[in-house]
Amino acid sequence: MSGTDSDQDAPLLEELRETLLLATLPHVAFDGWTEAALRAGAADAGRAAEDVARAFPGGAISAIEAFNRRADRRMVAALEALDTGAMRTHETLAAAIRARLEDVAPHKEAVRRGLTVLAFPLNAPLALRMLHRTVDAAWRAAGDRSTDFNWYTKRGLLAGVYSATVLYWLNDKSEDQADTWAFLDRRLSEVMRVGGAIGRAAKAMGAFRSPFSRPGARPFPGPFSSRR
Repeated sequence: MSGTDSDQDAPLLEELRETLLLATLPHVAFDGWTEAALRAGAADAGRAAEDVARAFPGGAISAIEAFNRRADRRMVAALEALDTGAMRTHETLAAAIRARLEDVAPHKEAVRRGLTVLAFPLNAPLALRMLHRTVDAAWRAAGDRSTDFNWYTKRGLLAGVYSATVLYWLNDKSEDQADTWAFLDRRLSEVMRVGGAIGRAAKAMGAFRSPFSRPGARPFPGPFSSRR
């Protein structure tokens, strides 16, 4: 198949994937992320087994990744719909994570079962890639364009906040998930303090120039320095 054909087929494949995924999610709550759930979803959507194989070539694990990518896209879209111009960085990140969790809330059991599958050592590389995509998407949606040391620091710190918040959210019984949002705000506030400390340390280190530093080299900015 040519590259042109692939480009033309991509929207149709994405539409098929969306259809099958939404039809499968209700079954995941009972059958887990399994081939049985995918077949049941395909039957509900009036699709053949061949369509499942085409949409999710890796089987259930491909469906989990598709679910994760969908949640990332919808998180970014939700944030783009907000007026974030007057929001501080941590407020924008909180809004992104909250939007993502609220979007998948009807499928909380699917999230729980997906994490169980991803906890297997064989799936660890995929789990890390998915976590990276999510926090990177959140930072980019928040306006971050860093490419240096900050890039890694910001995403590493947010990965810890996001992972802890998801686990808290899965067991939250409070009204409108109020306890989760309070937990998220606390963790982000802690991270902002850590980020500020790292930034101050980087600037202090920059005051002591190595004899091998190139002339005019500037110290790293703080990991949470931004336009906001």
